[in-house]
Amino acid sequence: MRNTNKVFHLAIPCKDLDETAEFYQKLGCKLARRYDDRVTFDFFGDQVVCHLSPHQIDEQPKMYPRHFGITFLDREEYEETLEYAIKEELPFFKKPMIRFEGKREEHLTFFLIDPSNNLLEFKYYHEAAMAY
Repeated sequence: MRNTNKVFHLAIPCKDLDETAEFYQKLGCKLARRYDDRVTFDFFGDQVVCHLSPHQIDEQPKMYPRHFGITFLDREEYEETLEYAIKEELPFFKKPMIRFEGKREEHLTFFLIDPSNNLLEFKYYHEAAMAY
């Protein structure tokens, strides 16, 4: 289980700092810092740093193996985030779906895509123990 005194850190490439900042702030992430070559966000309690790297953008992103996101432990928070993404017209890579239907690890999920083709997954497991 996660200790609350730790913050996960993830660094990802971005092609444009302005559009990256706009996307993540529209998603509800707080802008923590901005420099000439990166922007740092509070991404649902963790740290995501988007480094300006326009020549390292994945032009044909795939869900697997590389994506990141949030696993909600509360279904209401998952549903609120989904409704917010729809309302704000955030770009979906994969619309909401059920994965592993009928199995213990069944979960609800959807994927967004940021302006630099980084994929973000948001999911909720019906059985909380399957989150890990």
